[in-house]
Amino acid sequence: MRRVAATAKRRTPAHPLEYNLLMTATLCLLAAGAVMVFSASSATTLLEGHGDGTSYLVKYLVFGTLGFVGLTVLSRASLPRILAFTPGLLIFCFVCLLAVRTPLGVSGGGAQSWLGVGPLTFQPSELTKLALILYAVRMLAVKPGPPQHPRELMPLAVVAGPLLLLIASQPDLGTAIVVSFTVAAVLVAAGVPVRWLLVVVAVAGFLALLYALSADYRRARLTSFLDPWDTAGTTGFQSVQGQIALGSGGFFGLGLGQSVQKIYYLPEAHTDFILAIIGEELGIAGIAGILFLFGVIGYAGLRVAKMARDPGAKLLAAGITAMVLGQACLNIFTVLGLAPITGVTLPFVSYGITSLWTVLASMGLLLNIASGGTTGLRARQAPRRRPRMDDRDEGRDRRRRDSGARGAGAGGRRRAAG
Repeated sequence: MRRVAATAKRRTPAHPLEYNLLMTATLCLLAAGAVMVFSASSATTLLEGHGDGTSYLVKYLVFGTLGFVGLTVLSRASLPRILAFTPGLLIFCFVCLLAVRTPLGVSGGGAQSWLGVGPLTFQPSELTKLALILYAVRMLAVKPGPPQHPRELMPLAVVAGPLLLLIASQPDLGTAIVVSFTVAAVLVAAGVPVRWLLVVVAVAGFLALLYALSADYRRARLTSFLDPWDTAGTTGFQSVQGQIALGSGGFFGLGLGQSVQKIYYLPEAHTDFILAIIGEELGIAGIAGILFLFGVIGYAGLRVAKMARDPGAKLLAAGITAMVLGQACLNIFTVLGLAPITGVTLPFVSYGITSLWTVLASMGLLLNIASGGTTGLRARQAPRRRPRMDDRDEGRDRRRRDSGARGAGAGGRRRAAG
């Protein structure tokens, strides 16, 4: 019996270090998210008479569990089969983004970004992030080498451009920025020259600036982060309350559950600004712990991309890592007052059903690659160049000269022998 157990243990493949790091960091962030969502939402929901204050915690646990089941399934699924659903997923996202602009759309926080009825809502822009990563991987991984001309990227631009415009028009510039950063990271990993991307970034940034300045409320929201205290009662209110929460925590914080700002002072305390509540209750030490876990994901994700077995897996791992870190950095910069308020959640930690499901599904794919999964995508052979007429003439002349030289040499040897 012991021999059978030992044999089974030897046959069970051990997961590599990167897999264990990714899984550990994900579980730690989910645990921190459950604790902080309850802490940030319980007081207000209790005071408003919505149950015993555990409503958001229960939802987070239920949907987090479902998302983790999806993570487990995707970490063991066939990546080629998953990539085969990419066209259908893109069409689904496009239709949903169009439907958001209809009466089916649900508004919140100044944006109309959700579909659904009542408490059951779905944010198509979150799923679009993953869909575009899969499409970019499918398009770039089969190329025989790095793109040599910008026109080779036109299929990606034709697909990503309309989707980004639909997301930005909700308006949801935060998600549009995350999507753009993620696609750019995949392009860099595929060998696209950075100067091409700089031109695109300059043009897109200029257009985004014009769009932001075209309306008073967008202009005020964009510029309030420069001096939020000057508009502390209007557009700078949320940023100021977040900075008060961070400043009140000190190094070790006021203690878990002891936040004052979460009680009707700081809007969206359990979603966009949950990091501010972490800073108030757990201090700089708590924020450092969150940053460390994201650093672990970044390190392990890039290691997985480096050691992946095929080009598609490399690009997919790089894109998912860039998406998680890009969204985390944008949220952190917003809470710290280093970027305008964008409405982007902190991955794994903030309350947000679609965001949580998308990031857990993405981590499932990354774990799949870490355990040796491949996409089956191989670079196509470059088409052979047909010889031109002058090339064939040159080859014919070369053969004629070579045959003449060989004939002369042979005749000379015969004469010398005679």
